[in-house]
Amino acid sequence: MTMTVIGLVGRIGAGKSTVAKMFADRGGIVIDADALAHQVLDEPEVVRDIAARFGGETVDAAGRVRREALAGLVFGEDPSWEANLRDLEAIVHPRVRRRVVAALAACPSRARDGAEPVVILDVPLLVQAGWDGLCDRIVVVDCEESVRTSRLAARGWSPRQIAARERAWERGFVAPADGSKAWRVDASADPAYTRSQVDRIWHDCRGG
Repeated sequence: MTMTVIGLVGRIGAGKSTVAKMFADRGGIVIDADALAHQVLDEPEVVRDIAARFGGETVDAAGRVRREALAGLVFGEDPSWEANLRDLEAIVHPRVRRRVVAALAACPSRARDGAEPVVILDVPLLVQAGWDGLCDRIVVVDCEESVRTSRLAARGWSPRQIAARERAWERGFVAPADGSKAWRVDASADPAYTRSQVDRIWHDCRGG
């Protein structure tokens, strides 16, 4: 099956989800790794492994992972957060990747307009996890720093939690060089401006 797979990369709060939705509005098939990760966290084996590694307080009385408690350990203020994050990734990432690969294999051979499908991988740590190899092209979502900082503040995270998430994103990230494989989209403010950039990339993907 022939398709174009686009991976979205960018710092937290840059606007990747907004850009992914704009592609979806044009007929793109979005594979949301965060949603898949939530499904993985419901797997009994994963719940067991997380409780064994991080303690019973990370699982509620119904046997479900307490995501806030887990996030506090892997993006928290304790110096051990980085080791905790690596261990969580070792539990979750292989299972998420299998789901991503399965979702790619399940994509239709033709888009709704009859053209070859364009698939968007919305994966927070796509490059860091080594999943950029699944992609034909990369879209780097940029955002003015003051705007991004304001978006992060609205999420209610503490400054140390934000700093931990930033360090997790920076760990192992190598920005793709502008050129044949990489496009850039500015998602700082004006949705119409961002939409026009997505339109240009969509047009290029479709060979128009």
